[in-house]
Amino acid sequence: MYKFYAFDATQALDIGKKTITIEGNALLKLSNSLNDSFSKCIDILLKIQGRVGVTGMGKSGHIARKIAATLASTGTPAYFIHPSEASHGDLGMVTVRDAIVAISNSGNTHELSDILTFAKIHSLPLIAITSDQHSPLAKISDLSLILPSIHEACPLDCAPTTSTTMSLALGDAIAMALMQARGFTPEDFKSFHPGGNLGQKLLKVQDMMHQNNEVPLCDLNDLMSKVIIEISDKMLGCTGITDNGKLIGIITDGDLRRSMCDNLLTKRAKDIMTANPIIIDQNSSLQDAFKIMNNKKITSLFIDLGNNNYGIIHIHDINFSEQNHDH
Repeated sequence: MYKFYAFDATQALDIGKKTITIEGNALLKLSNSLNDSFSKCIDILLKIQGRVGVTGMGKSGHIARKIAATLASTGTPAYFIHPSEASHGDLGMVTVRDAIVAISNSGNTHELSDILTFAKIHSLPLIAITSDQHSPLAKISDLSLILPSIHEACPLDCAPTTSTTMSLALGDAIAMALMQARGFTPEDFKSFHPGGNLGQKLLKVQDMMHQNNEVPLCDLNDLMSKVIIEISDKMLGCTGITDNGKLIGIITDGDLRRSMCDNLLTKRAKDIMTANPIIIDQNSSLQDAFKIMNNKKITSLFIDLGNNNYGIIHIHDINFSEQNHDH
């Protein structure tokens, strides 16, 4: 059974701050320790024709899994291979075109032995992430990225904390260097993240806009009776007002409510419209469109397609998790 001692909120806060400070200082030390080995690592991984297999046991395995996921999502094909499962058939996922990145703080994780042996037999590039440059892992590897020697944030200096934070940060550094070296673009990122908030934010308005007959448009001399029908039929809460095809104004549901009078239906669109509506370029991002609509407290934006052609996007077409549907 665990023993529980008197412990107040101040102590907890102090421990939390101390832990983060220790790990933060370790990251600075790691950054300052990077040398030509890091550059050589990037060069090796850029040249392989296969994928990057990332492996580690225990907490290092969790870090390896995250690094593999980050690599894969930023343009470097990668996968996680569990050391124990590798010894029971999962080595079959490794090809002779791959490289292996093995993570072990001590560099003496015996469960890695089968993967390391396989890599050497098949001449796969083998990169170690470890804190001991004299460890078995470092010695067998083609290249070692050495973590600075530093105490764990754990007060017992036992639980992997500082070491796993450094390994994770080093993995991110590798992924970002490879990402830029490959010329990975926002469009590439979008193609790898089609679902969820990230994918939505990277889409352009032209990917989601209404166009052609779906766009509500009226002439500035149209009677309001026609304008109301156009707004109702297109169901976007507004219509654009044009003069010789050029968009010059907008009439919204709100404008109709504010203009209610006995002779509304006999008025012209130009009498009710708000001039100079906000128009955005078709290459604008959904994120930019969303920000404009939120900041201006509007629900639709017209999109300039050139040659007096227009699209329109409604705030409900954008599915960001932070969207305020009250707008």
